[in-house]
Amino acid sequence: MKQVTEQQSVTFEDRRQNRDSNRPDGIGERRQFSNSYNSENQDVNELALAIDQYKLRHRRRFITFEELHSVVTGLGYHK
Repeated sequence: MKQVTEQQSVTFEDRRQNRDSNRPDGIGERRQFSNSYNSENQDVNELALAIDQYKLRHRRRFITFEELHSVVTGLGYHK
């Protein structure tokens, strides 16, 4: 028995190439802590903002523990 399947042409759209050049950097990027900037603890807000800025600067969606350590020590924290 021979089966015939139809193949549909699927066009892949790379949305990274279609960015609107009029938008400032960072608009539309996914950030992890964007809703956490309103914490009552200013240290938490500062850390969240520093992590999001690092991710935007290095075009990273997720960061490693080493990168997180770099952000934390960059803010002046030490053991």
